Amino acid sequence: MSAAAPPILWTPSPERIERATLTRYEAWLERTRGLSFGDYDALWRWSVDELEDFWASIWEYFDVQASGQHERVLGRREMPGAQWFEGARLNYAQHIFRGRDDDAVAIRHASEQRTPAAMTWGELRTLTARIAGALRAQGVGAGDRVVAYLPNAPEAVAAFLACASLGATWSSCSPDFGARVVVDRFAQIEPKALIAVDGYRYNGRAFDRMDVLAELQSQLPTLQRTVLVPYLDPAPDPARLRDAVLLEDFLAAAGDAPELTFEQVPFDHPLWILYSSGTTGLPKAIVQGHGGILLEQLKKLHLHLDAQAGDRVFWFTTTGWMMWNFLVGVLLTPASIVLFDGSPGHPSLDTLWQLAADAGVTIFGTSASYIASCMKDGIRPRERHDLSALHSVGSTGSPLSPEGFEWVYDQLGAGTWLFSTSGGTDVCTAFVGGVPTLPVYRGELQARALGCKVEAFDPEGRSVVGEVGELVVTEPMPSMPLYLWNDPDDERYRESYFDMYPGVWRHGDWVEITERGTAVISGRSDSTINRGGIRMGTSELYRAVLSLDEVLDALVVDLPKAGTDGYIELFVVLREGARLDDELVGRIRRKLREDCSPRHVPDAVEQIAEVPRTLSGKVLEVPVKRILMGVAPERAASRDALANPAALDWFVARAAGA
Repeated sequence: MSAAAPPILWTPSPERIERATLTRYEAWLERTRGLSFGDYDALWRWSVDELEDFWASIWEYFDVQASGQHERVLGRREMPGAQWFEGARLNYAQHIFRGRDDDAVAIRHASEQRTPAAMTWGELRTLTARIAGALRAQGVGAGDRVVAYLPNAPEAVAAFLACASLGATWSSCSPDFGARVVVDRFAQIEPKALIAVDGYRYNGRAFDRMDVLAELQSQLPTLQRTVLVPYLDPAPDPARLRDAVLLEDFLAAAGDAPELTFEQVPFDHPLWILYSSGTTGLPKAIVQGHGGILLEQLKKLHLHLDAQAGDRVFWFTTTGWMMWNFLVGVLLTPASIVLFDGSPGHPSLDTLWQLAADAGVTIFGTSASYIASCMKDGIRPRERHDLSALHSVGSTGSPLSPEGFEWVYDQLGAGTWLFSTSGGTDVCTAFVGGVPTLPVYRGELQARALGCKVEAFDPEGRSVVGEVGELVVTEPMPSMPLYLWNDPDDERYRESYFDMYPGVWRHGDWVEITERGTAVISGRSDSTINRGGIRMGTSELYRAVLSLDEVLDALVVDLPKAGTDGYIELFVVLREGARLDDELVGRIRRKLREDCSPRHVPDAVEQIAEVPRTLSGKVLEVPVKRILMGVAPERAASRDALANPAALDWFVARAAGA
């Protein structure tokens, strides 16, 4: 007997369904191919069963421009090693700039450092052409790596597009990353040029990064040129660095108005390199290609995000997270983008909502943790800001609680389309998430993405529905990594994704696919609590304990202990003035017993000052578990990959018996 469906919080109006790009795409399929589908699930099943036909339709519908004719859509239908559109030559950046009105706004941007402003398509084209010309004059060409230590600002967008236009390979880190974590990433790929700011401002404080840049230079011997972008200081001194030049002097080498040209590269030519979180060991350097990313973003941003003419799309991100690459990809659509550099909580959590009002944001992208913080602080966005333009809200980064769903509808209005999404850096997209023509059920992601055959596998590798299982992808996707850098035999690639189920991508999340085709993500599968055969994702435990007003944050681990099913330890961060006395511990245990299960009541509850998190905000459950099991701290987690490395010290001391 299937579980009862949760309440529907939003249903698209007939007008919204009619104007959705997805609806127009389906009508085109019927007109040109004689295909018709009774519902989204039927369309999805066609898209994953007939992979070649589906991706060929995306190529044709969005008029992909290529200088070479591909021999076939999919030459080898296996993972890893799928070969897409062999013979085609194209350029990602060419598709960004085609058909643009130079006077139209491409980018609106704001930061703690600069006055809010806008950049037109003409200005973006000119800056991109100048950077490309200067890089070319420096000897940068197809296949060379260019790395960036830049904030979420227009210069970063232009520099990336310049690299792409040349066929050079881009990789970026946010300037709040420490030197060690940047070197761990960039040194692997042997960059030829570095583009960096002198410093940045966050949470009202200025952070000079010139000494960090000098350290990066000393650890990156392949660098031939460092381009210094004035940001914190209007006139930083490049003489403090080796082979450094200010941006304007660098651009002067390209002349006043070079033409922007686009190097035609093979479909699987490296476009950019992203990185795994690096919580254990050296981060994986994930290489993704021009053609695969282009096709995936054309599909995702048109059909699932439904970005259209007049939309202004914002997502809170830094250049060190794949959501920055996703946001830049919105420029493939008729929409414009909104950038923000700074703290979402400075001077208050209202900052991003004020930005949305000022910039006329129509699609507002954020994280589940930001929504949870707004809930905790009693933020009421529509009461304080003019959000009349806002019609859609996206959430990603971690599972959004059902209460978070309700908060969005309570505070932003019943007409808001909330799309919670889940994917990964590894594919630079979402596996499951928004569909503009489907209803939104409380606490559930709307559907699996087109062309992405997501299934839930039980331990025997059988696909299950209505049960929690391993999130797997059983058919190849064009945006899957071409390879991992410095992994010539694909050994690490296979070990990372295909070890558990050979030939099947295992992502490392728990997912339930419901009979309605919706999905529920319940945390990382390698940190799941298993009691008496009942598996529960940590997000469900956090949802219960964080509903208590005294608890601000939490971390839970399941430690092996002889004679037991395991030993659950819950660590909590409390609101100022709150005490972890017997009464509060009792309420925490009662809440977990009632909301989760008696099997998942913690054996111990302890107070900590802060929860250790990665630079992208993820809780370090597995590294903490390993430390408490006696693994050496330096083997359990790379401290430079953490947002708050000092938070690990408590656990290290605890493991040592201090």
